[in-house]
Amino acid sequence: MPREDLFYIDGEWVTPHGEARLEVVDPATEETIALVPAGTPDDVDRAVKAARAAFPGWSETPVSERAAVLRRIVDGLAARAEEIGVTISREMGMPRRFATTVQAALPRATFESFADLAASYPFTIHRGGARVVREPIGVCGFITPWNFPLHQIAGKVAPALAAGCTMVLKPSELAPLNAVLLAEIMDEAGVPPGVFNLVQGEGPTVGEAIASHPDVDMVSITGSTRAGIAVAKAAADTVKRVTQELGGKSANIILEDADLEKAVAGGVRACFFNSGQACNAPTRMLLPAARYDEAAAIARRAAEAIRVGDPSSPETFMGPLVGHGQYAKVQRLIGSGIEDGARLLCGGPGKPDGLDTGFYVRPTVFADVDNAMTIAQEEIFGPVLCLLRYHDDDDAVRIANQTVYGLAAWISGADQQRAERIAGRLRAGQVVINNAPPDFTLPFGGYRMSGNGREFGEWGLEEFLETKAILGAVRG
Repeated sequence: MPREDLFYIDGEWVTPHGEARLEVVDPATEETIALVPAGTPDDVDRAVKAARAAFPGWSETPVSERAAVLRRIVDGLAARAEEIGVTISREMGMPRRFATTVQAALPRATFESFADLAASYPFTIHRGGARVVREPIGVCGFITPWNFPLHQIAGKVAPALAAGCTMVLKPSELAPLNAVLLAEIMDEAGVPPGVFNLVQGEGPTVGEAIASHPDVDMVSITGSTRAGIAVAKAAADTVKRVTQELGGKSANIILEDADLEKAVAGGVRACFFNSGQACNAPTRMLLPAARYDEAAAIARRAAEAIRVGDPSSPETFMGPLVGHGQYAKVQRLIGSGIEDGARLLCGGPGKPDGLDTGFYVRPTVFADVDNAMTIAQEEIFGPVLCLLRYHDDDDAVRIANQTVYGLAAWISGADQQRAERIAGRLRAGQVVINNAPPDFTLPFGGYRMSGNGREFGEWGLEEFLETKAILGAVRG
């Protein structure tokens, strides 16, 4: 049977308990490209039992050997990079040129960074007459999204492996095929049976079964705030650790001394990258009142220059949204912006000309947006940018923080010290100044309803560790 028809449990490709299947749809063509099993609680229980049985052996495996396994996974990902990129492009619609350079490359960097970190991290320290030991937390359950599917999987699986944990993964049912490729790579890399287990399915069944299972010690979810709340509630009865990387409504503060053309045009492209389907996308652009009209004109030109179309074309910057449900949500929110009185600069309802098939959305920019409007408060997860006015630094900070989210923020300006002062006042887990490049060895996560916990770097590793103090221990 094709691997996508099976689950990977205890080092084997096994037949699911149920017969139900879920369609995987190419969002550019609206055609079904695969069917994957809809897992059941029985499938989850089988996977958790395998992970529980494998935990003693893997947790006691020397760190150097765990790091070696991670490096073999890196090699496997590199060998299949083109296949990974094409697969993800077909699953969720990102243009292929980005899928092969971003979606396929980031997981390799993540696994490699945790191989390096495992070799240097102080799992044991001494303090006075005591030893403090950082130990793996146990069996972990992972629930991951479709927008950067393998990247988000790697951000959980790699540190968990480095820490000595075992795991059960439920990838998004909208983009599950990349997880099958990863399971094949991990099997070939020599990950011991039961350490990594893959069960496909939907959140209300497989996700809830993972979160509520009494033998799962920790659950980590990346997804919507609604899904994160559901997971936390399901996990509460067993008092397990829960980490959540959830929604965002990131402000992008353009200071009046910024290079306006560069900052605004760059902010537009950052907002529309991956069709706006990024939790940290800078979707609220805060512009100084004195330069508002000038900046709005730049934003409109930049949005109108975005090439929307077939993900396989090398000229395409923006492909379709992931599916019909997401398309309908974005259309509803564009309509809400118009109804609430925001001024539509470009884009708007419907599909771009000539793209009748596929879940394509017109790159949309709204001006004269009030921060109380729905489009300024709700995470749209589509190519919709809101332009807001501010009058001074205090006003910009107030507007930026006036949201239930706190995942990321962006600042552009010529005065570095001023930008850093503003960054210190923003209630967000990550602030990007002057479009600084991403660094996935630094912590990523949010304040407030953007979740809790951090991913990447030593902060991400520590989410998978428990702390034990041994008093009266002898140094040695």
